[in-house]
Amino acid sequence: MTLLSVNLNKIAVLRNSRGGDEPDICRAAQTCIEAGCGGITVHPRPDQRHVRPHDVRALAAMLRGRVEYNIEGNPFAGARGEYPGLLALAREVRPTQVTLVPDSDGQITSDHGFDLRRDIAQLRPLVGELCDLGCRVSLFVDAGSQDFELAAAIGVQRIEIYTGPYAEAFADGQPAAALSACADTARRAQQAGLAVNAGHDLSQANLGTFKAAIPGLAEVSIGHALIGEALYEGLACTVRNYLQILR
Repeated sequence: MTLLSVNLNKIAVLRNSRGGDEPDICRAAQTCIEAGCGGITVHPRPDQRHVRPHDVRALAAMLRGRVEYNIEGNPFAGARGEYPGLLALAREVRPTQVTLVPDSDGQITSDHGFDLRRDIAQLRPLVGELCDLGCRVSLFVDAGSQDFELAAAIGVQRIEIYTGPYAEAFADGQPAAALSACADTARRAQQAGLAVNAGHDLSQANLGTFKAAIPGLAEVSIGHALIGEALYEGLACTVRNYLQILR
């Protein structure tokens, strides 16, 4: 079965908008684990606009030995304030997987993957260090990417296909070309010996179609849609609970 890793960034966004400790990111992780998810994902950024270093450490303590822990981020973004850098966090908490993503500080969300031919030399020592720490390394790539043999040669074990264009095409009712590009990319990666993850804007509506097109899909990381769907699905129940108290 494909592993579901729940991205909790949006929980931290809501908490940070008010200050304080609620909603509690560790309680959210516990809820997801009890529901059966196989992993938790976070993507700390230097500006700390959502998940922060103390969240990364707190989750590491509660998740160890229970489910997979995936930390995403730009390995080239330097330390800033309380943010020590992605590799420094990995050294501290030794997550199951580190997903390297080439996002810049100004991006609202990740929107492109690595150019492997261009970036491989710069990635080589970072991948080597993460492997030495015992972390599985995944690279965020665009559908249509090639040169996966280069990634495998430096110790990368997985890719994560950026599925934003597929999700947009699905919403427009014309997913065939974008889905085919993802499937071709997955096939090339698997032929190079890499396992395939996927993430970005996957949802209950489009996930089934995507999974059916990607044999051997190892993992999906879903946050934005999942948290939104949970909000809508759980809101009525919570309102009824409040009304029961007020009767």
